[in-house]
Amino acid sequence: MLTRRIIACLDVRDGVVVKGVNFSGLRDAGDPAELAARYNRAGIDELVVLDVTATLESRGASLITVSAVARELFIPLTVGGGVRSADDARQVIDAGADKVALNSAALRDPTIIGGVARRYGSQAVVVAIDARRDGSRFEVRSRSATKAESRDAVAWAREAADRGAGEILLTSIDRDGTQTGFDCDLTAAVSDAVLIPVIASGGAGKPADFAEVLTRGRADAALAASILHDETQSVRGLKAFLAERGIPMRLEW
Repeated sequence: MLTRRIIACLDVRDGVVVKGVNFSGLRDAGDPAELAARYNRAGIDELVVLDVTATLESRGASLITVSAVARELFIPLTVGGGVRSADDARQVIDAGADKVALNSAALRDPTIIGGVARRYGSQAVVVAIDARRDGSRFEVRSRSATKAESRDAVAWAREAADRGAGEILLTSIDRDGTQTGFDCDLTAAVSDAVLIPVIASGGAGKPADFAEVLTRGRADAALAASILHDETQSVRGLKAFLAERGIPMRLEW
């Protein structure tokens, strides 16, 4: 079994980390660079920075924030929000990112996935999918979950992988910020549909939630924000909990 990853997410608005519930009610949660440095010391496996208002404001991700965060890290950094073209991806990578997360732009023009993959390799392309339950299916949403798309999350994940994505960042809108556990049904459905790694996001509340999504949900990685930002759960403690339950983790830091 491959080593599983724990990933911290920094949702950034106006240069400040924010957190909310179900993609709304955002509150300040700290300085991006300071939090990045803390996570780097704590032994987090990767960091994701999402500029949550870049798409809504029709601008690119803040390169100043990306550069400040990248200077604090010795682990992989993924940056998303406002990446609308291969040139936007170049700017983000030049600023220090290892990977770019594509969401609304890829839904609008799926060829961007292959374009960025050909330029930087599939390992640098993460397709972010925000999904909400709609009866027995999972509906894709874009523009910070404000716009419903006529796409099924499982089918879109499969297409993204076929077009060259190296990873899927899968967020349950219903569970986002609730700390009630990941949506393992959603995660398992997407994990079973693709051959690339799936990062589960939305709902992390306690160590058992991570264990469940990494086993029953068949995720390759689990992402969290609130419980890590607020230090209600330490990275070391979480990894030790998972390792004790037979889930392979990177424990050296």
